[in-house]
Amino acid sequence: MRKPITNINSPFRYLRSQVLRVLLGGLLSVYMTSASPAESLRVLNWWSSTSEHAAVNVIAARLARENIDWQEVLIPNGSGVAAMIVLKSRVIAGEAPEVAQLNGPIIGDWADLGLLQNLDTVAENGKWDKLLLPSIYSWIRPHGHVVVAPLGIHRVNTVLYNTKIFDRFKLTPPQNWDELVHIATLLQQAGIPALAQSSEPWQVSTLFESLILAESGAQFYRDIFVNKDPRAYADPRFAQALQRLRTLKKWMAKPIREQNWTDVARQFADGRAAMMVMGDWAKGELNAWGLVTDTDFGCAAVPGTGNYHLFDIDTLAMFVSDNSHLAAQLKLAQLAESPGVQNDYNQIKGSIPVLRNPDFSRMDSCALASWKIFSRGASVQVPSFSHRMATDETSRETIINELHSFFIDDEISVEETQRRFVLMANILQKSK
Repeated sequence: MRKPITNINSPFRYLRSQVLRVLLGGLLSVYMTSASPAESLRVLNWWSSTSEHAAVNVIAARLARENIDWQEVLIPNGSGVAAMIVLKSRVIAGEAPEVAQLNGPIIGDWADLGLLQNLDTVAENGKWDKLLLPSIYSWIRPHGHVVVAPLGIHRVNTVLYNTKIFDRFKLTPPQNWDELVHIATLLQQAGIPALAQSSEPWQVSTLFESLILAESGAQFYRDIFVNKDPRAYADPRFAQALQRLRTLKKWMAKPIREQNWTDVARQFADGRAAMMVMGDWAKGELNAWGLVTDTDFGCAAVPGTGNYHLFDIDTLAMFVSDNSHLAAQLKLAQLAESPGVQNDYNQIKGSIPVLRNPDFSRMDSCALASWKIFSRGASVQVPSFSHRMATDETSRETIINELHSFFIDDEISVEETQRRFVLMANILQKSK
């Protein structure tokens, strides 16, 4: 066991000077060989729902055929905040897991510290540059080297709708805000809540980021969530998105409690709300419960966002250790991109494969729509702020907390919230 790290102000800064970068060299060539029967990998993640467990079991079963045991290190939390805290604490203590679920720019931070295994040889042998969608291949190489194995792509700007309720009122999925207002008003008059929603901070943020994207497109979205431009927060379009969030609150199923996303999905599944805005992992969960896509529910883009794919990418990172697990880690990276694992995993998870040529026969209408829009390229691909694809952790938590305060307290005005966001953006800009 490594000596614990103590008395530090910044774990990442300290680790930069403490971690010995591993010279992989010829060791990478062993990835094609099976690990010993006693080999195992500890995998830290927050995939705790029914469908997530089933998807993970696809990978675990494939690993087992290579005599490698997937040892679950599960940190339940829908947003992954708790898992990231646990991961950092274990790394600082010298007890990093062999594998961890990671998302977004933080991958580059871990790689900068020399804490992630270099997967270049795995990628070269597997021809990942030709196998994977171009933007995915670029994303997993934050500094020119492959450091994570991508599993699947989720579309966050997804609205699920109850087909029975929509058929009963002869409704079609709303394409814009005016159509959404019409549907929500009609349903409210019939005593049916339009939207299932939790007040949990990351779920509020997931709804709001789609409203920002709908308001004025990808560039304004990036100015808000990627660039944190104070001028964007002062823009009337930001105030409009805040007002629309407050308007949506009137049409949500009551009470609006802070509950897990799976509880919100259950509320939707039981017909206690006509729609649910959530990433397509919710579709995977509904399928796992026996609900059938296009029969019991349908998928569409959040009104006003049909031309964009607000994405979240599941990835597995292999953490550097004493190399006793290297063969198993590289085997896992290899298997993660195999067509069989890709198609099986994503069909269950609700996401789409990272492959250029997936098995389209395994995709339902929701997945096909998601793949078609994502495959158009960078001009339509927008990184999800709520799911760690757009910015650093400090900025993300600051923005989410401010937004959550506005959502739960109707006494806080749009104008006051906008002023607070402008101030916050100025502070974040100065802290760069």
